[in-house]
Amino acid sequence: MDPLALNADLHCHSDVSDGTLTPEGVAARAHANGVQLWSLTDHDETGGQHRARRAALELGMPFLSGVEISVTFAGKTVHIVGLGFDIDDAALRDGLAATRGGRSDRAREMGQSLEAAGIAGAYEGALKYASNPDLVSRTHFARFLVESGVCASTPEVFRHYLAEGKPGFVPHRWATLSDAVRWIRGAGGMAVIAHPGRYNFSPVEEFAFFTEFKQLGGEGVEVVTGSHRPDEYPKYAGLAREFGFYASRGSDFHSPDESHTDLGTLAPLPGGLIPVWELLAERVHTP
Repeated sequence: MDPLALNADLHCHSDVSDGTLTPEGVAARAHANGVQLWSLTDHDETGGQHRARRAALELGMPFLSGVEISVTFAGKTVHIVGLGFDIDDAALRDGLAATRGGRSDRAREMGQSLEAAGIAGAYEGALKYASNPDLVSRTHFARFLVESGVCASTPEVFRHYLAEGKPGFVPHRWATLSDAVRWIRGAGGMAVIAHPGRYNFSPVEEFAFFTEFKQLGGEGVEVVTGSHRPDEYPKYAGLAREFGFYASRGSDFHSPDESHTDLGTLAPLPGGLIPVWELLAERVHTP
């Protein structure tokens, strides 16, 4: 089998962060959709990893450990996925705990900002959707605003209330790029740039981001992802080749009702790339 044709889904979320399914539920959906290698990558949290691995192996589905780390770079929030690390690594766990530390205060500020805009009870409403109160995010607020009838969909909430410059937007300073790569590599994993097409960098900013990431020891980039348009795949395949990065693939699935790309439904990686799972083969947990 061509390694590029493997139906790997190495970016998705459970209710341990801002998804709506349990780790076991995400595993079952991935398996039902034909995923052949799966990773759960909750935001700044590895608390669901043991459950995810156990569920995957019980289903006969190979598993890679995963996490998505929030990073501040050039004044913007970007995300770095870690794959194939030691789930129980203390330095990674402690670093993620520190990164999560500011989320609770930020969420309360978001609630206060929305209240000032005429939307009462937003913080308490968002909290209902978060199984982990330390990880209340904009997505949880968006679900509450849809439930309340303020907006018809979560994308509409983001456009009108939660994007930069809107009433409910509150910036937060995350980990540094150096922190994220160091934690992942220190735990034996590979650092991967998540959905680079989402960040609206200028060409100069994007080149600087990729260059610094590589200098720090980053090794991969998501090329085919639910957060990219198909016409962006060739661009990021070209950047992967230019920088010598391994290529990754993941749906960025959060919810059956919200995600436009389901687990296991992405196009294959373009030709001429080396997939991340080639380098990580010895770190894959198999049934």
